[in-house]
Amino acid sequence: MTETIEKPTEAEIWQWLDAVPDPEIPVISVVDLGIVRGVEWQGDTLAVAVTPTYSGCPATSIISMDIETALRDHGIDKIRIAHQIAPAWTTDWLSEKGRAAMEKFGIAPPTDAKGPDHCPHCGSKHTEKLSQFGSTPCKAQWRCKDCLEPFDYFKCI
Repeated sequence: MTETIEKPTEAEIWQWLDAVPDPEIPVISVVDLGIVRGVEWQGDTLAVAVTPTYSGCPATSIISMDIETALRDHGIDKIRIAHQIAPAWTTDWLSEKGRAAMEKFGIAPPTDAKGPDHCPHCGSKHTEKLSQFGSTPCKAQWRCKDCLEPFDYFKCI
């Protein structure tokens, strides 16, 4: 007699993936970052579509390993992770929860091409760009003119 094992639902899988932190911004999940584009059972294999924040993102392989590890920890053995580069990722895909967590962590979430609309530390609107390049390629370095604290701004893409 063959035993039928019930597959986890897609909703359960999304919950599990929501616990996988982004390696560069560990206060937000890969789901909140908007890079997990889809999960789907294809027979007995779980297919996960991931869109990197940009095609040369050095964290892409780590993210794939972390997703695979999280799913294996929940008993899923057959996993296929596909890197989906079209449509290209955009900061519009960041969740509101992710944006709030980013700001609480001290990173200004993307607002528009001009830069942050306020300091994530004190809320002041008096900010200045120090460098187009921050701690990672997707961030720029800014400083608040009031509290004088530096902070990263997640660039709009």
